[in-house]
Amino acid sequence: MMLELFAAAIGGYLLGSVPFGLVLTRLAGLGDIRQIGSGNIGATNVLRTGRKGLALATLLLDGGKGAIAVGLVWVLLGRDMVPVAGFAAVLGHNFPVWLGFKGGKGVATTIGTLLAAAWPVGLACIGTWLVSAAIFRISSLSALIALAASPGFALYFAGPQYALMCAGLAVMGFYRHKANIIRLIRGEEPRIGGKKKAESEG
Repeated sequence: MMLELFAAAIGGYLLGSVPFGLVLTRLAGLGDIRQIGSGNIGATNVLRTGRKGLALATLLLDGGKGAIAVGLVWVLLGRDMVPVAGFAAVLGHNFPVWLGFKGGKGVATTIGTLLAAAWPVGLACIGTWLVSAAIFRISSLSALIALAASPGFALYFAGPQYALMCAGLAVMGFYRHKANIIRLIRGEEPRIGGKKKAESEG
């Protein structure tokens, strides 16, 4: 059991830690994405380069690596190890050892992980983000609301193990969005379609 836990955690972390945003922008000749905008490696910051295609590719790959981590562990080690691999994949994206533990905020990787681990939970979180975005017009707030709701969705659709994973992902997501939370409290967080600040998301 301990060997399986270790394998799921390490495998998930290593897959999640692949910095696709950094790799793609460097291959495109745009330099180091960490020197642009918020300094994060996620799709939102890649979008600040003006390359929508690269941002979309980063979004899909960041989500895909979470899904692949979950899928591989499910096949090789069984469903019980999926929450471990899912949490580890997002942890790897947010705190990649290759980049001095300075990564992205994990929203895309979280969604990809949830869709693969328990697709009703992933769809519920996406729906929550869309509704919240339509009401508040603030992307980070919508992500935080979806993260906060995810343990309840997981408990209903997938069971306590998945709810625990989502609770851990929510705590990690809130921590990575701490600068956004401060701006939300101050009323300074930019709205969707409005003027963006360099540190808004990423």
